[in-house]
Amino acid sequence: MAWTEPSIGAWLCRYTFQRKLLIVPNCYWTGDECDLLAVEPGLRLIDIEIKISRSDLRADRDKDKWWDRGFGSFRDGKWEAPPASAKQWPRRIWKHYYCMPASIWRPDLLDAVPTASGILLCVGEGCQTQIKSIRKAKPNRDAKPISAADAIDIARLAGLRMWNALAEVERIENVQRQERLTA
Repeated sequence: MAWTEPSIGAWLCRYTFQRKLLIVPNCYWTGDECDLLAVEPGLRLIDIEIKISRSDLRADRDKDKWWDRGFGSFRDGKWEAPPASAKQWPRRIWKHYYCMPASIWRPDLLDAVPTASGILLCVGEGCQTQIKSIRKAKPNRDAKPISAADAIDIARLAGLRMWNALAEVERIENVQRQERLTA
């Protein structure tokens, strides 16, 4: 089985985190992109980044969500950017994980992963798949739980994604029906 971002996300939602988390794929609710944004029962946010290549994993550290760039200023008619400092967690995130196929993982990739991030590997194929934890995520003690209204807003996004997916299935079925009628 060739792992893809959607197949890994679906596996995590259906089998690893079932009944534990509300999960929304490809979500920007925190202000940063999350492959999977999860809300745990204590209303804290978990960001799960899905990687399907080593280069994708290495490139992730350059994303804005990992840097506090501060505000710059004009001095002597020139823009001066402040020095950027690395962050251990994306904003508002209680725990952060990377999940990837075991086939792309190598121990030397630890340097590409923030020390607070957990690492999950997809081992096996089909119904034999297991998620193996290489490193547990460290909780961000400064990340506060979201409000009930925020959780409902995230659940609304999950519902919209479901309805969009159903509409896409219906669109494809209509196209196939039309192709059969004209053939």
